Amino acid sequence: MLKSLIRSEKYLFTPDKSFARQLKRILGFRPRNFELYQLAFVHKSASYFVFNNAKVNNERLEFLGDAILDSMIAEFLFRRFPDKEEGFLTQTRSKLVNRDNLNHMAIKLGIGDMIISKMPKDNHKSVYGDALEALIGALYLDKGYDRTKKIVLERIIQSDVNINRLLLTEIDFKSRIIEWGQKNRKAINFTSFEELDEQSNTPVFITHLFIVDDIVGRGSGFSKKEAEQNAARQALQVLDE
Repeated sequence: MLKSLIRSEKYLFTPDKSFARQLKRILGFRPRNFELYQLAFVHKSASYFVFNNAKVNNERLEFLGDAILDSMIAEFLFRRFPDKEEGFLTQTRSKLVNRDNLNHMAIKLGIGDMIISKMPKDNHKSVYGDALEALIGALYLDKGYDRTKKIVLERIIQSDVNINRLLLTEIDFKSRIIEWGQKNRKAINFTSFEELDEQSNTPVFITHLFIVDDIVGRGSGFSKKEAEQNAARQALQVLDE
C-alpha cells in the first residue's frame, strides 16, 4: 500500500539516515520494515492520499498500539503489585497510560523530531503520545507481542517512569469535582460540543463545566473525555483559589 503513495506537498517516504538512527536509539535495533515505522509518525493533519483516495496516517497504528500498551501495562502491574486489588491496578494503569504521561515519555524519547505534522505540536501535545502509541502498534506488527513487551517495558516504561511518584499523581479530576458537588450539594454538569481547529483543520471537543448555573471550568481536547478532564481540572483550581 505504501508503495502507491502519491507525492505530497513536501513529505515522502524515502530512506532517511537520521530517522533510522533515532529509531535505533529508541528501540535498540534498526528495523527492516522501515516504511511501517515511518507511517507511525504521520499525523492525520499530514495524511497522505493513495490512489483509492483513502487517507494514510498513523491513526490505525495508534488504535492498535493503545490496545497493546493497555494489555502490557496491565500484566506489568499485576506482577509488580501481587497484593493489590483491581481498583488500585486499574487506577495505576490509567496513570501510566494517560495522555500527559505518554506525551512526557514520547518527548523524553525524542519522538517529537520524528513526527510529520502540519500543526504546531507544542499547542497540541497529544500528537506526541499518539505517535508513541502508533510506534508500539508498528513494533507489534513487525516483531510480535513478546518482543514488543520486552522493548516497551525495558526501554520505554521502566527506564522513564517512577512508579512511586506516579502513584501520588492525581488524574481523575472529573470524579473529584463530582464528589465535591455531592458533598456540597451543588449540581455539576458538563456540556460539550465540537469545533474545527483552524491550525490543524481537525475537530476538537470543547467542554464547559457548570456548577449550578455558572461556568467554572473550560477544557478542550481531541476526545470528549480529555476535554471534560481538562474542564474539571480548571474548575478544581478555581475552587482551590
